[in-house]
Amino acid sequence: RKALQPASKAKHFCKAHAKVLRRVVLGLLGVAYLCYFIAACYLNFQRALALVIMTAVVVFFICWGIFKKHCGAKVLLLLRPIGKCFQKSWPWLRWLLWVALLAGLIVWLVLDTGRNPEQLISLGGFCFLVLFLFAFSKHHGAVSWTAVFWGLGLEFLLGLFVIRTTPGTQAFQWLGDQVQYFLSYTTAGSSFVFGNTLIEEVFAFQTLPIIVFFSCVMSILYYLGVMQWLILKISWLLQVSMGTTPTETLSVAGNIFVGQTEAPLLIRPYLADMTLSEIHAVMTGNFSTIAGSVMGAYISFGIDAASLIAASVMAAPCALAMAKLVYPEVEESKFKGKASIRLSKGEERNILEAASNGAATSVGLVATIAANLIAFLAVLEFINAALRWFGEMVDIEGLTFQVICSYVLMPVAFLMGADWADSPVVAELLGIKIFLNEFVAYQQLATYKKNRLMGLEEWDGNRKQWISERAESITTFALCGFANFSSIGITLGALTSIAPQRKGDFASVVLRALLTGACVSMLNACLAGLLHVPTQVGDCAVFFSNTNFSSTSYTMYTCCKQLFASSVLQNGTLSFTGSWAEQAESVLWLTECCTHYNHTSCAG
Repeated sequence: RKALQPASKAKHFCKAHAKVLRRVVLGLLGVAYLCYFIAACYLNFQRALALVIMTAVVVFFICWGIFKKHCGAKVLLLLRPIGKCFQKSWPWLRWLLWVALLAGLIVWLVLDTGRNPEQLISLGGFCFLVLFLFAFSKHHGAVSWTAVFWGLGLEFLLGLFVIRTTPGTQAFQWLGDQVQYFLSYTTAGSSFVFGNTLIEEVFAFQTLPIIVFFSCVMSILYYLGVMQWLILKISWLLQVSMGTTPTETLSVAGNIFVGQTEAPLLIRPYLADMTLSEIHAVMTGNFSTIAGSVMGAYISFGIDAASLIAASVMAAPCALAMAKLVYPEVEESKFKGKASIRLSKGEERNILEAASNGAATSVGLVATIAANLIAFLAVLEFINAALRWFGEMVDIEGLTFQVICSYVLMPVAFLMGADWADSPVVAELLGIKIFLNEFVAYQQLATYKKNRLMGLEEWDGNRKQWISERAESITTFALCGFANFSSIGITLGALTSIAPQRKGDFASVVLRALLTGACVSMLNACLAGLLHVPTQVGDCAVFFSNTNFSSTSYTMYTCCKQLFASSVLQNGTLSFTGSWAEQAESVLWLTECCTHYNHTSCAG
């Protein structure tokens, strides 16, 4: 007992002065980080720019939290007279705001589409899809147009920020690059377990381990409370701007990061008491987005990471808006006006257990994806064989599921903004996504993108080998969602396991939610087409001067096409027009281009 007395006294002392000790430790850690931060900025500020931005964001939210805790009530009291005055003026201010926004949007569209008229097709497709969903609305007269327009407005602003503004483009591109760099650490674990040969040559060992790693990291972030904090902030923004209830908003915000089985767990205690409109919104969020874990797999295919991240973020407000358009609220929600919803932390006792549980949980997801790929690709091949057989009976050659989709969904692909020549391929991928799953569709899109970047000929006989960069962007957004028939069982199973007494209600709205979720992804694709900025090819003469023509690329293909277009072969004499006529090596460059691509000028 005497030997244990010092330890016991120390324990009692720590308990009695826990708050002081915690502040001392946090203060020491803060001073240490400040020294590190100053040193990093002093040595190389450009290199430490990312650290500066992250530190500024964290400091802002810490200061905001302290300010809200100590001064929030006083500020609200001071602002109350202004708030009352604003409420009185809001009826006419609201209309003034809507008129100003509408006028600004019209002026911007006129100026922007004047340079690229093909963008008007995407705008027309966007309006058509909204009207199409309104036609399928459960209660046309009960639609809250404020929520609909706010949701579409937020989606548009996010798209404008990400695609058109330099800070937004750079921020999301940087974020996408960091995600790709972060996911590359998977190789350390998978190469040790499977060996370098397997992870380089076999799809299952190359892509699926990324899901394990990502799931492990997400579990750690949940244990630390980072994900709950982020989801609550996004949920608050959507709830305040759109006027939706906390439960449905929280689930849809969670869908940005987690999958269709995990997001409903965020609202597990409230699901049994939710209205049909709220349940429809939850399901629509499930079908409109993809999970962060499978996003990592799509990025590993070569799909643009920034576009995938942007599509997931843009889908959240659009999903809520379209959910309220298709299934408006006609019941009295128990959660309307509720200040906040509590999110519980995981049951893990430490960070290592959280990492282990996250990795173990992903095994089922990996097995499900692998099994689905085997089954769906086999079923697709069987369907194609059957269709070819039936087609040959009436002298129709090459009839396949992809061909049928390319014809049936071709108008939809065109309305989203794809060129008419690219529309059959986009429609084919869209059909695969809806009737099979997006995993297979993204895999095929990655093949088309790879062919384009390699500089292959656009056409191989009657078959297109790649689609334009604009069509790629549109397709990336259109495929970004779990809206396929196989997801119906997953969603119903997840929700029924939480609230079995609502099974009938879940089944009654699931098909309507599936249609809404598919259209949300298409609306995102229309915005991508409307806001897409073509990549400008540099000076082709400079490019040709610095290349050895040993391999092809998309830039070489584009420049060779420009050179072919400027060449004139008349009476056996070859000449050039435009700036190419001034280049002394134009004939040599044309000869090199002819070794890779076919053109009538090559005959001379």
